[in-house]
Amino acid sequence: MVIDSLRRWAAVAAACAGVLSAPARANLLPDNFYDPADGQLDLSHWLLQQKGFLPVPILITEPAVGYGGGLGALFFRESIGEAAARAKETGRLAPPDIYGLGAVGTDNGSKGAAAGGMVSFDNDHYRWRGGIARPSINLDFYGRGGDLGPVGYNLDGWASVQHGMMRLGESDTWLVARWNWLDFDSKFDAGTDLGPLGPLELKSKASGLGLSLEYDSRDNIFTPNRGWTGSLDLTWYDPDWGSDTRFQTYRGKVFAYWPATKDVIVAGRVDYRSANGQVPFFMLPYVDLRGVPAMRLQDTRTGVLETEVRWNVTPRWGLIGFIGGGRAWGQAHDFEDGTDTFAKGVGFRYAIAKALGLWVGIDWAWSTQDKAFYIQVGNGWR
Repeated sequence: MVIDSLRRWAAVAAACAGVLSAPARANLLPDNFYDPADGQLDLSHWLLQQKGFLPVPILITEPAVGYGGGLGALFFRESIGEAAARAKETGRLAPPDIYGLGAVGTDNGSKGAAAGGMVSFDNDHYRWRGGIARPSINLDFYGRGGDLGPVGYNLDGWASVQHGMMRLGESDTWLVARWNWLDFDSKFDAGTDLGPLGPLELKSKASGLGLSLEYDSRDNIFTPNRGWTGSLDLTWYDPDWGSDTRFQTYRGKVFAYWPATKDVIVAGRVDYRSANGQVPFFMLPYVDLRGVPAMRLQDTRTGVLETEVRWNVTPRWGLIGFIGGGRAWGQAHDFEDGTDTFAKGVGFRYAIAKALGLWVGIDWAWSTQDKAFYIQVGNGWR
């Protein structure tokens, strides 16, 4: 069975590289999985015409939880192709309504299940997006500024995120109202000296109401070549609407893309996060960079600067290089003494659905904290 699986993956890789003959390809996948223009593996037709049920394999390579995977399912009310046809009549391209569910697990014992979706109304003047999840995650806490850890713990409970979105006029700007709700039990490893954290087992309920202002002028949402997206997010957690403690979280971010030449895309990212008040330790901002395990560097303030260059060597294949840095500061250290990290890496991309602008690939990243590889579907920034 293992040998057969390896042979099949090798055949898929060969199909991507274009070295299989037409009869061999036909035995592997149907003809509509290939681009008639160049004969290469391409899912544009399949994805554009997809309506109803779509199975989605999930691969996890995040070093904070280990390697793992799972299976998801997407349900489309209409196909992307139908949405594009409707856009010719209405003058606005609205994404199709999508609902999804899935379950995952990793080799460190983490597991979870989630369901969610996104729905557009009134010719895409309004949207709802949201989801609910039931995770049980095994992580390490390194303290504010990295002064404590690692302290192993399990986070188990429920989480819900609900967004109501309104387009401002006919612009690319959205006003977003949100409700975040989390109800978690956190259990630390036996024998752990928690110091200021308190008891070995903690229960925490967080309920937050917030507002966001979002802008998005990217040429596509998967692997952009030009334009930018940014947002300013403000969320208030308070006992008056169900939270155990009173605190606030803030985030401001910009992702920008510029075609330096026909085949070279330069991108930049600025990302700032902060939290004030009685913040649960697992909701402290953390430095989010490839090569840095999630939640490794936490404090009440974090900032990230990162740049990425993609060189489209051919219309189908591309090379990626990126470098960035981040800092955590606030309660444990002031800005000048905050905990720094730097990360860099390389990767490759394959245009798996050219008509949608969707590229996939793998990134290898190294930082002053760790190293890891990531399977990327679309852009590496979230």
